[in-house]
Amino acid sequence: MLLRYFYDEKLAHASYLVGCQKTGEAIVIDPARNLAPYFQVAKAEGVTIVAATETHIHADFVSGARELGVAHQAKLFLSNEGDEEWKYQYLEGLNHQLVHDGDRFFIGNLLFEVMHTPGHTPESISFLLTDVGGNADRPIGIFTGDFVFVGDIGRPDLLEKAAGMKGTSELGARAMFQSLQKFKQLPDYMQVWPAHGAGSACGKALGAVPSSTVGYEKLFNWALLLSNEEEFVNALLDGQPEPPTYFAVMKRVNKEGPALLKELPVVQEFNSLEAVKESLGNGQLIDTRPFQKFAKGHLAGTLHIPFNKSFANWAGWIVEYDRPVYILATPDELDEILQALHSVGIDRVTGFIDSGKLIESEESSLEIIEDVTPLEIAERVEKGEVHVVDVRNLAEWKEGHIPDAQHIILGTLATRLDEIPREKPVLVQCRSGARSAIGASILKANGFKDVINLSGGILKWQLDGLAVVERG
Repeated sequence: MLLRYFYDEKLAHASYLVGCQKTGEAIVIDPARNLAPYFQVAKAEGVTIVAATETHIHADFVSGARELGVAHQAKLFLSNEGDEEWKYQYLEGLNHQLVHDGDRFFIGNLLFEVMHTPGHTPESISFLLTDVGGNADRPIGIFTGDFVFVGDIGRPDLLEKAAGMKGTSELGARAMFQSLQKFKQLPDYMQVWPAHGAGSACGKALGAVPSSTVGYEKLFNWALLLSNEEEFVNALLDGQPEPPTYFAVMKRVNKEGPALLKELPVVQEFNSLEAVKESLGNGQLIDTRPFQKFAKGHLAGTLHIPFNKSFANWAGWIVEYDRPVYILATPDELDEILQALHSVGIDRVTGFIDSGKLIESEESSLEIIEDVTPLEIAERVEKGEVHVVDVRNLAEWKEGHIPDAQHIILGTLATRLDEIPREKPVLVQCRSGARSAIGASILKANGFKDVINLSGGILKWQLDGLAVVERG
Protein backbone atom coordinates (compact mmCIF):
# COMPACT_ATOMS: atom_id res chain seq x y z
CA MET A 1 0.00 0.00 0.00
CA LEU A 2 1.13 3.52 -0.82
CA LEU A 3 0.05 6.49 1.34
CA ARG A 4 1.26 10.02 0.64
CA TYR A 5 0.36 13.18 2.57
CA PHE A 6 -0.03 16.62 0.93
CA TYR A 7 -0.34 19.85 2.90
CA ASP A 8 -1.17 23.36 1.73
CA GLU A 9 0.10 25.76 4.40
CA LYS A 10 -1.90 28.68 2.98
CA LEU A 11 -5.16 26.82 3.66
CA ALA A 12 -4.00 24.44 6.42
CA HIS A 13 -5.48 21.76 4.13
CA ALA A 14 -4.37 18.12 4.13
CA SER A 15 -5.11 15.66 1.35
CA TYR A 16 -3.95 12.14 0.56
CA LEU A 17 -2.91 9.89 -2.32
CA VAL A 18 -3.61 6.23 -1.52
CA GLY A 19 -2.44 3.58 -3.94
CA CYS A 20 -2.48 -0.19 -4.35
CA GLN A 21 1.04 -1.07 -5.47
CA LYS A 22 -0.04 -4.52 -6.63
CA THR A 23 -2.53 -3.22 -9.20
CA GLY A 24 -1.06 0.26 -9.76
CA GLU A 25 -4.36 2.04 -8.99
CA ALA A 26 -4.67 5.07 -6.73
CA ILE A 27 -7.28 7.43 -5.26
CA VAL A 28 -7.01 11.02 -4.04
CA ILE A 29 -8.87 11.91 -0.85
CA ASP A 30 -10.08 15.50 -0.33
CA PRO A 31 -8.17 16.79 -3.39
CA ALA A 32 -7.06 20.40 -3.71
CA ARG A 33 -7.80 22.26 -6.92
CA ASN A 34 -4.15 22.16 -7.98
CA LEU A 35 -3.72 18.54 -9.07
CA ALA A 36 -0.09 18.68 -10.21
CA PRO A 37 1.44 17.43 -6.92
CA TYR A 38 -0.72 14.28 -6.95
CA PHE A 39 0.21 13.38 -10.52
CA GLN A 40 3.90 14.05 -9.89
CA VAL A 41 3.94 11.65 -6.95
CA ALA A 42 1.77 9.10 -8.76
CA LYS A 43 4.17 9.07 -11.70
CA ALA A 44 7.22 8.74 -9.43
CA GLU A 45 5.60 5.87 -7.53
CA GLY A 46 4.33 4.06 -10.62
CA VAL A 47 0.60 4.29 -9.90
CA THR A 48 -2.31 5.72 -11.88
CA ILE A 49 -4.96 7.95 -10.33
CA VAL A 50 -8.26 6.27 -11.17
CA ALA A 51 -10.54 7.72 -8.49
CA ALA A 52 -11.18 10.60 -6.11
CA THR A 53 -13.34 11.13 -3.08
CA GLU A 54 -14.02 13.76 -0.46
CA THR A 55 -15.31 13.62 3.06
CA HIS A 56 -17.87 16.42 2.61
CA ILE A 57 -18.74 19.49 0.56
CA HIS A 58 -15.87 21.72 1.61
CA ALA A 59 -16.37 25.35 2.59
CA ASP A 60 -12.79 26.59 2.91
CA PHE A 61 -11.22 25.71 -0.45
CA VAL A 62 -12.19 24.71 -3.98
CA SER A 63 -12.17 20.94 -4.35
CA GLY A 64 -10.31 19.29 -7.20
CA ALA A 65 -12.83 16.43 -7.43
CA ARG A 66 -14.70 17.76 -10.45
CA GLU A 67 -11.42 18.54 -12.25
CA LEU A 68 -10.26 14.97 -11.65
CA GLY A 69 -13.57 13.59 -12.89
CA VAL A 70 -13.85 15.70 -16.03
CA ALA A 71 -10.27 16.30 -17.12
CA HIS A 72 -8.79 12.99 -15.96
CA GLN A 73 -11.77 10.60 -16.05
CA ALA A 74 -11.36 9.60 -12.41
CA LYS A 75 -14.30 7.84 -10.79
CA LEU A 76 -15.81 9.97 -8.02
CA PHE A 77 -17.01 8.41 -4.76
CA LEU A 78 -19.15 11.09 -3.09
CA SER A 79 -21.52 11.30 -0.14
CA ASN A 80 -25.24 10.85 -0.63
CA GLU A 81 -25.99 11.49 3.04
CA GLY A 82 -27.87 14.56 4.32
CA ASP A 83 -31.01 16.11 2.87
CA GLU A 84 -31.49 17.71 -0.55
CA GLU A 85 -29.48 20.78 0.46
CA TRP A 86 -26.35 18.63 0.54
CA LYS A 87 -26.38 16.86 -2.81
CA TYR A 88 -23.73 17.30 -5.49
CA GLN A 89 -25.13 18.94 -8.60
CA TYR A 90 -22.37 18.46 -11.19
CA LEU A 91 -22.27 14.67 -11.55
CA GLU A 92 -24.31 14.17 -14.71
CA GLY A 93 -22.12 12.54 -17.35
CA LEU A 94 -19.32 11.76 -14.90
CA ASN A 95 -18.26 8.31 -13.71
CA HIS A 96 -19.37 8.38 -10.09
CA GLN A 97 -20.82 6.40 -7.21
CA LEU A 98 -22.89 7.96 -4.44
CA VAL A 99 -22.13 6.35 -1.09
CA HIS A 100 -23.89 5.93 2.25
CA ASP A 101 -23.02 4.75 5.74
CA GLY A 102 -21.72 1.16 5.61
CA ASP A 103 -20.96 1.15 1.87
CA ARG A 104 -17.68 -0.39 0.73
CA PHE A 105 -15.58 0.05 -2.39
CA PHE A 106 -12.19 -1.10 -3.61
CA ILE A 107 -9.26 0.69 -5.22
CA GLY A 108 -7.15 -2.23 -6.35
CA ASN A 109 -6.83 -4.39 -3.24
CA LEU A 110 -7.54 -1.51 -0.85
CA LEU A 111 -10.92 -1.59 0.88
CA PHE A 112 -12.64 1.68 1.83
CA GLU A 113 -15.61 1.52 4.19
CA VAL A 114 -17.89 4.54 4.55
CA MET A 115 -18.91 5.82 7.99
CA HIS A 116 -21.48 8.63 8.14
CA THR A 117 -20.13 11.19 10.62
CA PRO A 118 -22.45 14.23 10.59
CA GLY A 119 -21.86 17.23 12.81
CA HIS A 120 -19.52 19.50 10.91
CA THR A 121 -21.96 19.15 8.01
CA PRO A 122 -24.95 16.82 7.50
CA GLU A 123 -23.37 14.93 4.58
CA SER A 124 -19.97 14.41 6.25
CA ILE A 125 -18.48 10.93 5.89
CA SER A 126 -15.24 9.26 6.97
CA PHE A 127 -13.37 6.38 5.31
CA LEU A 128 -11.91 3.35 7.07
CA LEU A 129 -9.01 1.87 5.08
CA THR A 130 -8.07 -1.83 5.05
CA ASP A 131 -5.12 -3.18 3.03
CA VAL A 132 -6.71 -6.45 1.93
CA GLY A 133 -3.86 -7.02 -0.51
CA GLY A 134 -1.47 -6.96 2.42
CA ASN A 135 -3.49 -9.76 4.10
CA ALA A 136 -5.05 -7.36 6.64
CA ASP A 137 -8.56 -8.15 7.88
CA ARG A 138 -9.12 -4.93 9.84
CA PRO A 139 -8.60 -1.23 9.11
CA ILE A 140 -5.23 0.48 9.54
CA GLY A 141 -6.76 3.94 9.82
CA ILE A 142 -9.56 6.38 9.15
CA PHE A 143 -9.72 9.49 6.94
CA THR A 144 -11.80 11.81 9.10
CA GLY A 145 -12.01 14.96 6.96
CA ASP A 146 -13.36 17.74 9.18
CA PHE A 147 -14.85 15.32 11.72
CA VAL A 148 -11.96 14.57 14.10
CA PHE A 149 -8.74 16.58 14.01
CA VAL A 150 -5.61 16.18 16.08
CA GLY A 151 -6.71 17.62 19.42
CA ASP A 152 -10.01 19.03 18.19
CA ILE A 153 -13.16 18.32 16.17
CA GLY A 154 -14.97 20.06 13.34
CA ARG A 155 -17.08 23.07 14.15
CA PRO A 156 -20.86 22.71 13.66
CA ASP A 157 -21.71 26.40 13.33
CA LEU A 158 -20.48 27.18 9.81
CA LEU A 159 -23.84 26.49 8.17
CA GLU A 160 -25.48 29.08 10.41
CA LYS A 161 -22.73 31.70 10.61
CA ALA A 162 -21.36 31.51 7.06
CA ALA A 163 -24.28 30.16 5.04
CA GLY A 164 -27.12 31.77 7.05
CA MET A 165 -28.95 28.53 7.86
CA LYS A 166 -30.65 29.47 11.13
CA GLY A 167 -30.78 26.98 13.98
CA THR A 168 -28.29 24.54 12.49
CA SER A 169 -25.46 25.14 15.00
CA GLU A 170 -27.08 23.27 17.88
CA LEU A 171 -28.40 20.52 15.60
CA GLY A 172 -24.91 20.05 14.21
CA ALA A 173 -23.37 19.97 17.68
CA ARG A 174 -25.78 17.24 18.80
CA ALA A 175 -25.13 15.26 15.62
CA MET A 176 -21.39 15.62 16.29
CA PHE A 177 -21.84 14.20 19.80
CA GLN A 178 -23.53 11.10 18.38
CA SER A 179 -20.88 10.71 15.66
CA LEU A 180 -18.15 10.79 18.32
CA GLN A 181 -19.80 7.89 20.12
CA LYS A 182 -19.25 5.84 16.95
CA PHE A 183 -15.65 7.05 16.75
CA LYS A 184 -15.01 5.94 20.35
CA GLN A 185 -15.93 2.37 19.37
CA LEU A 186 -13.04 2.15 16.90
CA PRO A 187 -9.86 0.29 17.95
CA ASP A 188 -7.23 2.42 19.67
CA TYR A 189 -4.48 1.38 17.25
CA MET A 190 -6.19 2.91 14.21
CA GLN A 191 -4.46 5.90 12.67
CA VAL A 192 -6.40 9.16 12.20
CA TRP A 193 -5.82 11.20 9.04
CA PRO A 194 -7.70 14.55 9.13
CA ALA A 195 -8.22 17.12 6.37
CA HIS A 196 -6.83 20.11 8.25
CA GLY A 197 -4.09 21.20 10.62
CA ALA A 198 -3.32 24.17 12.84
CA GLY A 199 -4.52 27.48 11.40
CA SER A 200 -7.70 26.18 9.80
CA ALA A 201 -10.94 27.99 10.63
CA CYS A 202 -12.82 24.66 10.51
CA GLY A 203 -12.11 24.16 14.22
CA LYS A 204 -10.97 26.26 17.14
CA ALA A 205 -7.87 24.49 18.49
CA LEU A 206 -6.42 22.21 15.82
CA GLY A 207 -3.05 20.61 16.53
CA ALA A 208 -0.02 21.05 14.28
CA VAL A 209 0.77 17.31 14.22
CA PRO A 210 -0.32 15.84 10.85
CA SER A 211 -1.88 12.61 12.15
CA SER A 212 -2.85 10.81 15.33
CA THR A 213 -4.48 7.59 16.52
CA VAL A 214 -7.94 6.84 17.81
CA GLY A 215 -6.50 5.86 21.18
CA TYR A 216 -4.50 9.06 21.56
CA GLU A 217 -7.51 11.21 20.71
CA LYS A 218 -9.62 9.31 23.25
CA LEU A 219 -7.05 10.18 25.89
CA PHE A 220 -6.33 13.82 25.06
CA ASN A 221 -8.86 15.33 22.64
CA TRP A 222 -11.05 17.63 24.76
CA ALA A 223 -14.19 16.73 22.84
CA LEU A 224 -13.80 13.01 23.41
CA LEU A 225 -13.38 13.53 27.15
CA LEU A 226 -16.90 14.96 27.57
CA SER A 227 -19.59 12.34 28.15
CA ASN A 228 -22.54 14.64 28.94
CA GLU A 229 -24.28 15.83 25.77
CA GLU A 230 -25.42 19.21 27.12
CA GLU A 231 -21.95 20.00 28.46
CA PHE A 232 -20.47 18.93 25.12
CA VAL A 233 -22.84 21.09 23.04
CA ASN A 234 -22.15 24.18 25.15
CA ALA A 235 -18.39 23.65 25.05
CA LEU A 236 -18.34 23.03 21.29
CA LEU A 237 -20.35 26.13 20.40
CA ASP A 238 -18.49 28.42 22.80
CA GLY A 239 -15.55 30.41 21.49
CA GLN A 240 -15.66 29.36 17.85
CA PRO A 241 -13.73 31.91 15.72
CA GLU A 242 -15.48 34.10 13.19
CA PRO A 243 -15.83 32.12 9.95
CA PRO A 244 -14.48 33.79 6.80
CA THR A 245 -17.24 35.24 4.65
CA TYR A 246 -16.02 33.33 1.59
CA PHE A 247 -16.97 30.00 3.21
CA ALA A 248 -20.53 30.44 1.93
CA VAL A 249 -19.18 30.95 -1.60
CA MET A 250 -16.98 27.84 -1.38
CA LYS A 251 -19.87 25.69 -0.18
CA ARG A 252 -21.96 26.72 -3.18
CA VAL A 253 -19.09 26.35 -5.65
CA ASN A 254 -18.21 22.84 -4.47
CA LYS A 255 -21.84 21.74 -4.50
CA GLU A 256 -22.63 23.11 -7.95
CA GLY A 257 -19.19 22.30 -9.37
CA PRO A 258 -16.22 24.67 -9.82
CA ALA A 259 -15.11 25.85 -13.23
CA LEU A 260 -12.42 23.79 -14.91
CA LEU A 261 -9.01 25.45 -14.83
CA LYS A 262 -8.84 25.53 -18.63
CA GLU A 263 -12.01 27.66 -18.64
CA LEU A 264 -10.52 30.47 -16.54
CA PRO A 265 -9.64 33.80 -18.22
CA VAL A 266 -6.16 34.44 -19.59
CA VAL A 267 -4.21 36.89 -17.43
CA GLN A 268 -3.04 39.89 -19.46
CA GLU A 269 0.00 41.95 -18.46
CA PHE A 270 -0.44 45.72 -18.26
CA ASN A 271 2.47 47.75 -19.60
CA SER A 272 1.42 51.27 -18.62
CA LEU A 273 0.19 52.99 -15.47
CA GLU A 274 -2.62 54.57 -17.48
CA ALA A 275 -4.00 51.15 -18.39
CA VAL A 276 -3.76 50.05 -14.78
CA LYS A 277 -5.59 53.13 -13.52
CA GLU A 278 -8.35 52.61 -16.07
CA SER A 279 -8.80 49.05 -14.86
CA LEU A 280 -9.55 50.25 -11.35
CA GLY A 281 -12.82 51.68 -12.60
CA ASN A 282 -14.41 48.24 -12.91
CA GLY A 283 -12.11 45.94 -10.94
CA GLN A 284 -9.88 45.46 -7.91
CA LEU A 285 -6.11 45.81 -7.83
CA ILE A 286 -4.37 43.64 -5.23
CA ASP A 287 -0.86 44.77 -4.30
CA THR A 288 1.00 41.70 -3.01
CA ARG A 289 4.26 43.43 -2.03
CA PRO A 290 5.46 43.60 1.60
CA PHE A 291 3.77 46.40 3.54
CA GLN A 292 7.00 48.40 3.83
CA LYS A 293 7.01 48.85 0.05
CA PHE A 294 3.24 49.32 -0.21
CA ALA A 295 3.24 52.01 2.51
CA LYS A 296 5.96 54.01 0.76
CA GLY A 297 4.01 54.22 -2.49
CA HIS A 298 0.96 52.60 -4.06
CA LEU A 299 -1.74 53.41 -6.58
CA ALA A 300 -4.86 55.05 -5.21
CA GLY A 301 -7.65 52.52 -4.71
CA THR A 302 -5.28 49.57 -4.28
CA LEU A 303 -5.82 46.84 -1.69
CA HIS A 304 -2.80 45.44 0.14
CA ILE A 305 -2.70 41.67 0.70
CA PRO A 306 0.94 40.56 1.06
CA PHE A 307 1.85 37.28 -0.54
CA ASN A 308 2.59 35.11 2.47
CA LYS A 309 1.09 32.09 4.25
CA SER A 310 -2.15 33.98 5.01
CA PHE A 311 -2.65 35.33 1.49
CA ALA A 312 -5.39 32.96 0.32
CA ASN A 313 -7.39 33.36 3.52
CA TRP A 314 -7.40 37.17 3.47
CA ALA A 315 -8.02 37.28 -0.26
CA GLY A 316 -11.13 35.13 0.30
CA TRP A 317 -12.30 37.47 3.05
CA ILE A 318 -11.68 40.73 1.21
CA VAL A 319 -11.85 40.29 -2.57
CA GLU A 320 -15.25 40.78 -4.21
CA TYR A 321 -15.92 37.60 -6.18
CA ASP A 322 -18.16 39.23 -8.78
CA ARG A 323 -15.61 41.85 -9.95
CA PRO A 324 -12.45 41.46 -12.07
CA VAL A 325 -9.20 41.17 -10.14
CA TYR A 326 -5.80 42.59 -11.12
CA ILE A 327 -2.59 41.49 -9.43
CA LEU A 328 0.47 43.61 -8.72
CA ALA A 329 3.47 41.38 -8.01
CA THR A 330 6.83 40.22 -9.29
CA PRO A 331 6.67 37.92 -12.34
CA ASP A 332 8.33 35.01 -10.55
CA GLU A 333 5.51 34.94 -7.96
CA LEU A 334 2.58 35.22 -10.38
CA ASP A 335 1.88 31.51 -10.95
CA GLU A 336 1.89 30.74 -7.23
CA ILE A 337 -0.34 33.75 -6.52
CA LEU A 338 -2.85 32.65 -9.16
CA GLN A 339 -2.83 29.14 -7.72
CA ALA A 340 -3.60 30.54 -4.26
CA LEU A 341 -6.45 32.70 -5.57
CA HIS A 342 -7.94 29.84 -7.56
CA SER A 343 -7.77 27.64 -4.45
CA VAL A 344 -10.42 29.86 -2.83
CA GLY A 345 -12.46 30.34 -5.99
CA ILE A 346 -11.21 33.78 -7.04
CA ASP A 347 -11.31 32.99 -10.74
CA ARG A 348 -11.89 36.40 -12.35
CA VAL A 349 -8.20 37.33 -12.38
CA THR A 350 -7.69 39.11 -15.69
CA GLY A 351 -4.67 41.41 -15.31
CA PHE A 352 -1.10 41.42 -14.00
CA ILE A 353 1.20 44.35 -13.22
CA ASP A 354 4.94 43.88 -12.73
CA SER A 355 5.54 45.80 -9.49
CA GLY A 356 9.19 46.52 -10.21
CA LYS A 357 8.53 47.77 -13.72
CA LEU A 358 5.52 50.03 -13.18
CA ILE A 359 5.10 50.85 -9.51
CA GLU A 360 8.36 51.08 -7.62
CA SER A 361 9.82 53.30 -10.35
CA GLU A 362 6.97 55.80 -9.81
CA GLU A 363 6.95 56.06 -6.00
CA SER A 364 7.12 59.84 -5.92
CA SER A 365 3.65 60.15 -7.51
CA LEU A 366 1.92 57.47 -5.43
CA GLU A 367 -0.07 57.45 -2.20
CA ILE A 368 1.52 56.55 1.14
CA ILE A 369 0.37 55.16 4.50
CA GLU A 370 2.09 56.32 7.67
CA ASP A 371 3.54 53.53 9.83
CA VAL A 372 4.15 54.53 13.47
CA THR A 373 5.35 52.88 16.67
CA PRO A 374 3.22 52.91 19.84
CA LEU A 375 5.43 55.47 21.57
CA GLU A 376 5.20 57.78 18.55
CA ILE A 377 1.39 57.82 18.58
CA ALA A 378 0.44 57.12 22.21
CA GLU A 379 0.03 60.75 23.28
CA ARG A 380 -2.29 61.50 20.35
CA VAL A 381 -4.35 58.40 21.17
CA GLU A 382 -4.64 59.44 24.82
CA LYS A 383 -5.78 62.94 23.85
CA GLY A 384 -8.40 61.54 21.47
CA GLU A 385 -6.76 63.13 18.43
CA VAL A 386 -6.89 59.86 16.49
CA HIS A 387 -9.60 57.21 16.23
CA VAL A 388 -8.34 53.66 16.91
CA VAL A 389 -9.78 50.70 14.99
CA ASP A 390 -8.83 47.26 16.32
CA VAL A 391 -9.17 44.62 13.56
CA ARG A 392 -8.35 41.51 15.62
CA ASN A 393 -10.83 38.73 16.25
CA LEU A 394 -13.25 38.77 19.18
CA ALA A 395 -11.25 36.44 21.43
CA GLU A 396 -8.16 38.62 21.06
CA TRP A 397 -10.16 41.77 21.72
CA LYS A 398 -11.52 40.34 24.96
CA GLU A 399 -8.01 39.58 26.18
CA GLY A 400 -7.24 43.30 26.22
CA HIS A 401 -7.42 46.34 23.94
CA ILE A 402 -6.42 49.98 23.65
CA PRO A 403 -8.77 52.29 25.61
CA ASP A 404 -11.61 53.76 23.49
CA ALA A 405 -10.68 51.62 20.49
CA GLN A 406 -13.43 50.52 18.10
CA HIS A 407 -13.53 46.77 17.39
CA ILE A 408 -14.20 45.65 13.80
CA ILE A 409 -12.62 42.37 12.68
CA LEU A 410 -10.57 42.71 9.52
CA GLY A 411 -12.73 40.43 7.39
CA THR A 412 -15.81 42.62 7.88
CA LEU A 413 -14.09 46.01 7.77
CA ALA A 414 -15.06 46.82 4.18
CA THR A 415 -18.76 46.33 5.00
CA ARG A 416 -18.69 48.59 8.09
CA LEU A 417 -16.93 51.68 6.79
CA ASP A 418 -19.89 53.92 7.61
CA GLU A 419 -19.36 53.19 11.32
CA ILE A 420 -15.89 54.76 11.32
CA PRO A 421 -15.61 58.55 11.79
CA ARG A 422 -13.80 60.43 9.04
CA GLU A 423 -13.23 63.75 10.81
CA LYS A 424 -9.98 62.64 12.45
CA PRO A 425 -7.02 60.39 11.54
CA VAL A 426 -7.67 56.65 11.88
CA LEU A 427 -5.09 54.42 13.56
CA VAL A 428 -5.52 50.76 12.55
CA GLN A 429 -4.23 48.19 15.01
CA CYS A 430 -3.98 44.40 15.36
CA ARG A 431 -1.77 41.98 17.26
CA SER A 432 1.53 42.61 15.48
CA GLY A 433 0.86 45.05 12.65
CA ALA A 434 0.23 42.64 9.75
CA ARG A 435 -3.57 42.51 9.66
CA SER A 436 -3.79 46.20 10.46
CA ALA A 437 -1.68 46.93 7.37
CA ILE A 438 -4.32 45.20 5.25
CA GLY A 439 -7.04 47.10 7.09
CA ALA A 440 -5.27 50.42 6.54
CA SER A 441 -5.23 49.74 2.79
CA ILE A 442 -9.00 49.03 2.84
CA LEU A 443 -9.67 52.38 4.51
CA LYS A 444 -7.32 54.22 2.18
CA ALA A 445 -8.85 52.59 -0.90
CA ASN A 446 -12.30 53.71 0.28
CA GLY A 447 -11.50 57.39 0.64
CA PHE A 448 -10.17 57.75 4.19
CA LYS A 449 -7.50 60.42 3.79
CA ASP A 450 -5.41 60.15 6.96
CA VAL A 451 -4.79 56.49 7.76
CA ILE A 452 -2.04 55.25 10.08
CA ASN A 453 -0.82 51.72 10.77
CA LEU A 454 0.37 50.76 14.26
CA SER A 455 3.70 49.02 13.76
CA GLY A 456 4.15 46.12 16.17
CA GLY A 457 0.47 46.15 17.12
CA ILE A 458 -0.83 45.70 20.63
CA LEU A 459 2.09 43.40 21.47
CA LYS A 460 4.50 46.31 21.08
CA TRP A 461 1.99 48.66 22.74
CA GLN A 462 1.99 46.50 25.87
CA LEU A 463 5.74 45.89 25.69
CA ASP A 464 6.23 49.65 25.80
CA GLY A 465 4.18 49.79 29.01
CA LEU A 466 1.16 51.56 27.54
CA ALA A 467 -2.32 51.09 29.01
CA VAL A 468 -4.89 48.53 27.82
CA VAL A 469 -8.41 47.65 28.87
CA GLU A 470 -8.04 44.16 30.28
CA ARG A 471 -11.45 42.76 29.32
CA GLY A 472 -13.90 43.71 26.59
